[in-house]
Amino acid sequence: MQKNLPVLTTKRLILREIEDKDCYDMYEYACLSFIGPSAGWEPHESLSHTKNIIKLFKGKIDYGQLGVFAIVLQESNKMIGTIELHSYIKGFKAELGYTINPRYWGKGYAIEAAKVIIAWGFDYLELRRIECIMFCNNHQSVRVCEKLGLTFEGKRKKGYMLYDGTVNDVLCYSIVDEEFYERIRDHTWDKE
Repeated sequence: MQKNLPVLTTKRLILREIEDKDCYDMYEYACLSFIGPSAGWEPHESLSHTKNIIKLFKGKIDYGQLGVFAIVLQESNKMIGTIELHSYIKGFKAELGYTINPRYWGKGYAIEAAKVIIAWGFDYLELRRIECIMFCNNHQSVRVCEKLGLTFEGKRKKGYMLYDGTVNDVLCYSIVDEEFYERIRDHTWDKE
């Protein structure tokens, strides 16, 4: 496996490996009480907490995982979130995960970043399946999955244990390689 993530670009974004210098931009949203819990993690208590999380993200590659991309605005070079394919099983599947600073919600950045990451997952990593799991009340993520055209597979009862020990139902969306390549052939992937 490669040791560094590639740099991927879109019309408005740069997706690159997360760096130590991203701690300030990340803490700006990671400290908010409603961001972490909606994605399954504890709000960051300090800048030091964020620095430790970035260190953890950067170390994922040492454990057979891919690592975490920073989502960076091309225009301002501001890091506005993260995106990754985690729970990676080589040649088989991975789970799409992302977080966007709420100051940048509603602008299509999560969809734009996810399309590139999904394409990278199928084209470069040769995955057969990419899934996205979210809590039932995470309406923003449901909307992202719908706009991406992912298939709703159902609710997993008691499918996730939160950092505080509470057990929650989750929703599962997915796309498989045949669906992705059919949409590429039909030129519908870039239009959505």
